[in-house]
Amino acid sequence: MMKNTEALEISFQLQRGPCATTFDAAHLAEGSGRLPRVTQVLALAIHFENMIERGDARDYADLGRLGDLCRERVSQIMRLIYLAPDIQVGLLYLPPMPTGRYPVSETAVRKIANLLSWVEQRDQWVQLKKVHRLS
Repeated sequence: MMKNTEALEISFQLQRGPCATTFDAAHLAEGSGRLPRVTQVLALAIHFENMIERGDARDYADLGRLGDLCRERVSQIMRLIYLAPDIQVGLLYLPPMPTGRYPVSETAVRKIANLLSWVEQRDQWVQLKKVHRLS
């Protein structure tokens, strides 16, 4: 069985919202680091959701085949779509990390996404940022 080895490119435009993390244009300079993993995965989830809406993929199994991912991993990625919109914006605007890892993990954010209430999600997000001393 041949695996799909095509590269997947994700592009999107964001508008600065009231909950966005502030950073200056210097953070966007080439070589200034990588976006946090949780930001990359959320962008992928948004892209996957758009693929399903456009009909480019029928379901999570299709997405898994296209991205060479198991259905369980696709489900984990897609869980981030259930985050409150302001939390998603905050995650998408996280500044690049020059070195090391961003202190908030994808796993921790997925736990927040599992909460049904956006109010509860926001409370947990504030607590998570407080624990990691983030603004």
